[in-house]
Amino acid sequence: MIMTTLNFISLLGGLALFLYGMQMMSSGLENAAGDKIKGILEKLTSNRFLGVIVGAIITAVIQSSSATTVMVVGFVNAGMMSLRQAVWIIMGANIGTTITGQLIALDIGAIAPVLAFLGVVMVVFIKNQKANYFGQILAGLGVLFIGMEMMSTAMMPLRDSQGFISLMTTFSNPLFGIIAGAVFTAVIQSSSASVGILQALAANGLIGLDGAVYVLFGQNIGTCITAVLASIGTNREAKQTTVIHLSFNIIGTLIFTAICMFTPLADFVGSLTPNNAASQIANMHTLFNIVTTLLLLPFGGYLATFAQKILPSKKEEKEEDYLSPLPASGYQIGTSAILVEQIEQEISYISKMSFENIDDGLSQIIAFNKQREKDLSDRENKVKSLSRKLSEYITEALGIEQNSENSFIMSIYYHLLIDIESISNYSFKLKDYKVRLNETEKERIIKIKELITDITFSLNNLEKTEKKYNEIKEFLREIKKKQIIRMKEKSISFEITLFFSQVVNDIERISDHIMTISRDYDLIFNND
Repeated sequence: MIMTTLNFISLLGGLALFLYGMQMMSSGLENAAGDKIKGILEKLTSNRFLGVIVGAIITAVIQSSSATTVMVVGFVNAGMMSLRQAVWIIMGANIGTTITGQLIALDIGAIAPVLAFLGVVMVVFIKNQKANYFGQILAGLGVLFIGMEMMSTAMMPLRDSQGFISLMTTFSNPLFGIIAGAVFTAVIQSSSASVGILQALAANGLIGLDGAVYVLFGQNIGTCITAVLASIGTNREAKQTTVIHLSFNIIGTLIFTAICMFTPLADFVGSLTPNNAASQIANMHTLFNIVTTLLLLPFGGYLATFAQKILPSKKEEKEEDYLSPLPASGYQIGTSAILVEQIEQEISYISKMSFENIDDGLSQIIAFNKQREKDLSDRENKVKSLSRKLSEYITEALGIEQNSENSFIMSIYYHLLIDIESISNYSFKLKDYKVRLNETEKERIIKIKELITDITFSLNNLEKTEKKYNEIKEFLREIKKKQIIRMKEKSISFEITLFFSQVVNDIERISDHIMTISRDYDLIFNND
């Protein structure tokens, strides 16, 4: 009996369910705890052992080392994690991904429909949001193993295909096996799925452990392709993270290939579960990643240094290039935390330029400077350009965001950006007020500068901002009163009167926008 078209379609359907199940689990975990992952990682990854444990647990839950590594690449790119912290998470991810193979070997697929059913019940019939998220994780796990069962059943006819059996025996050559495992895993972008397929082949007697081990080692290399693709468009440090991931798996492959070629390791692992081919592959996969992690754990810092030498940082990288590309392959674990961090950093950079424009705009009134006028113009153009790009980014991010709290934060940032750009616009206008001022008038402008500078340093404290905002308003009222008195006394020219009216009007609007920004920050950081 040979594999029919229906069997092939079942194989593809099973693979689709397997990958979709992983996506469901990842999405469920993101919704349940995605916004807390940043805090967890910040607290635990400073210690290498805890970092490995965290990486292993997260990967074991979402059943995908690729998803964990993509998350780490995003965190490094956003400045949320250092390169050396990323090393430990990646090592842990390689251990955590072996749990899928172990579950397959335990024949969890027999209860997969029950898991899927319970998960769907929690999603459809329970109104509690947290229960819905955990139901999504459970349903994803069930769908994943239903897909695995479908793939295994679809490949059963291949046992009678001499051509296919002959092909499988060529994998006893280490080079062919490694290349085959790496290429196949790179194509489907899931080592869990490719290892599962390898287990199904072994369970059906289509490949022996002596050939499967080399395919398995190659699969560990192939899984790195997802992180490599995710690093496109990111900063240099994020790309260095993918070098660490590749280095880890290539070193492990070289070590274990040599061991399997010159020692009876495969026979020993096979003897542990002689009647369960799927367990043999799962055990070798677990052994590979645990031993490689233990061997390289003391040299994590050297792996980071090696990555920095392979891809040295570019000095010309622009300060404002914070934004990572939005995920092209669907929503992934850690996306919420990364998006919010990226937007927050870019907002901070744009607001810094806007506040610099206030200072320079008022300084131009006191004493004109040609270079300062050019700086004002350059910053204003940059603020407009970056604000437009960030507005588009936030709009797209809101389209894929699944966490309601983070959607709220992003929408606040969107409106906050409008106020920041308006501040820059009014500040830029100040440079056009070219009049000759006496010392008293200059002192008033200097006082305005001091008050505005003070309020920009208190934005995260609404109470302080309101106090300083009232001080500015009071000072501007005093200026208006004195201007009226001087006009009545005819001790001030029409030119100066008009000038101060324009400046006071612009400063009032700037301070109003600053006050709005402070209220928005209060909503973001004090929202329970």
